[in-house]
Amino acid sequence: MAKLSLRSDWQQYQTTTFDELMLDKGKPRDHAANIVKFFSSLSEEETIQYRSAADLAMKEMGVTFTVYSEEEGSIDRVWPFDIIPRIIPQSEWRQTELGLQQRVQALNLFIDDLYGEQKIIKDKIFPAELLAKSKNFRKECIGIKPAHGTWAHICGSDLVRDSDGTVYVLEDNLRVPSGVSYMLENRSILKRIFPDLFDQSSVFPVNDYPSQLFDMLASLSPRPADNPEVVVLTPGVYNSAYFEHSYLAQQMGCELVEGRDLVVLDDDCVYMRTMEGHKRVDVIYRRIDDLFLDPEAFLPDSMLGVPGIMRAWKNGNVALANAPGAGVADDKVVYAFVPDMIKYYLGEEMLLPNVPTYLCMRDSDRKYVLENLEKLVVKPANESGGYGMMIGPAASKKELATFAALIQKDPRNYIAQPTLNISTAPTLVDNMAEARHVDLRPFILSGKQTNVTMGGLTRVALRKGSLVVNSSQGGGSKDTWIVAD
Repeated sequence: MAKLSLRSDWQQYQTTTFDELMLDKGKPRDHAANIVKFFSSLSEEETIQYRSAADLAMKEMGVTFTVYSEEEGSIDRVWPFDIIPRIIPQSEWRQTELGLQQRVQALNLFIDDLYGEQKIIKDKIFPAELLAKSKNFRKECIGIKPAHGTWAHICGSDLVRDSDGTVYVLEDNLRVPSGVSYMLENRSILKRIFPDLFDQSSVFPVNDYPSQLFDMLASLSPRPADNPEVVVLTPGVYNSAYFEHSYLAQQMGCELVEGRDLVVLDDDCVYMRTMEGHKRVDVIYRRIDDLFLDPEAFLPDSMLGVPGIMRAWKNGNVALANAPGAGVADDKVVYAFVPDMIKYYLGEEMLLPNVPTYLCMRDSDRKYVLENLEKLVVKPANESGGYGMMIGPAASKKELATFAALIQKDPRNYIAQPTLNISTAPTLVDNMAEARHVDLRPFILSGKQTNVTMGGLTRVALRKGSLVVNSSQGGGSKDTWIVAD
């Protein structure tokens, strides 16, 4: 992939796949023409100044994430941010938005069914043995009916575009999806350093997300009131997403609490400890995994959760978002059945396709995967953050042999997908623009109604040729602009 000066006419820009801003021979896509013109007009000195301004803003605002390593332990790093935005036309986004709404509706119906009558299993659409071996199915949730029948109130579905321009859903994140604060901060910083560029471009806003999130959470309150008490429950300052927890609490005007700040009293209601005494809590936006949420119901030695909180939820005295047990659908094997869910629950064809997926639990699929490991991406069912996966074309013989053994030992725990040549976008590398692979995580809020962010968090594989965009694996991010056609 060739480098170019931002002062050039972009004729040298090259990519091996679909590019989000550029066509062949350096010609910009119609919806990106203004952006390309602006950045191609910058001198090297101006480019350095803008980039430094963005980095300084990130540091001043404390926008960080935590990386863990065996050698250095946990390290807080400034969020890596690229100043060239990703551009998506509004007409294309409308179709994506409809597809995401359809998908989340079906997923919520599926979760509700699994903890209820399990009709989808009785009708032999979803295999009973998959549920029996699910690591995230919580028997403690059977029979519970959360408000509006919604379990996954905040969903982050990862999207990728293949070399032919097709947009696929790569995976769904339904447990405690993160990244929305970085989407908001990316926008804030780019508006600060490029105010004139925003004035010239019809960019749809994303800064209404905190108010939409609060309204959705408030709609779950078990007590009809104008001002329900909503709190954000965090594991604490050492969690990798703590910046996001504190940021969202601040933006919503809610209390940020840890487990020790809450108590369940004899009336099976949740209360917050305050200087004035106990104050009842109506809705908890929890950023703690299921198993640490309540030592009475799950891990008895958990110091992060609140004893009795599941009891309060079951009795309808508090709302939890996302609901415990929602992670049963946050499984890369379950992912393969989403097209069937959409047909079964909604009677519709899927609007946003899945990536073709091989289930290693099936004999024929497993045989194909083992014979073609060097061509495929192999993923464990419940890992996240890019951990535990293998990209076949980049794997060594030792890695291929290791994964072959893992698949044969526990077929249910692995899927495989073709290695997509996912889309690229111009990204600053040493103050020059180079093509780097990107994905997109929009956020979908589900309560009384469903809202999709106007865009999402574009993640960038900053390492040349890499397909792994996760920040923990060396990735960065871009602001995502949905622009009027």
